[in-house]
Amino acid sequence: QVQLVESGGGLVQPGGSLRLSCAASGSIFKKNAMGWYGQATGKERGLVASITTFGITNYRSSVKGRFTISRDNARNTVYRQMNSLNPEDTAVYYCNAVGTWYDWGQGTQVTVSS
Repeated sequence: QVQLVESGGGLVQPGGSLRLSCAASGSIFKKNAMGWYGQATGKERGLVASITTFGITNYRSSVKGRFTISRDNARNTVYRQMNSLNPEDTAVYYCNAVGTWYDWGQGTQVTVSS
């Protein structure tokens, strides 16, 4: 069964940091580039950062220099370190493959507020 389980979200003040984790089924993880997707209230879900199976990363321009995506192939887990958070980063964040979407997990809420 394909599974994606996100964790690590929470409430943080502007300028703060969070680290998100996503545990993926091996069937997804080993053969796909993985991405973090964000969905703010009232907006469509969009790709924020991605990482290929070889570790090549790509970021939305608004998060470059602040967010870092990484993957642990032994643990079938993808991470995202988020620094210098601002209120515009508030969203539910999901992970999934890039190019081929599997069933979405529950996501993890990130709220940036003072």
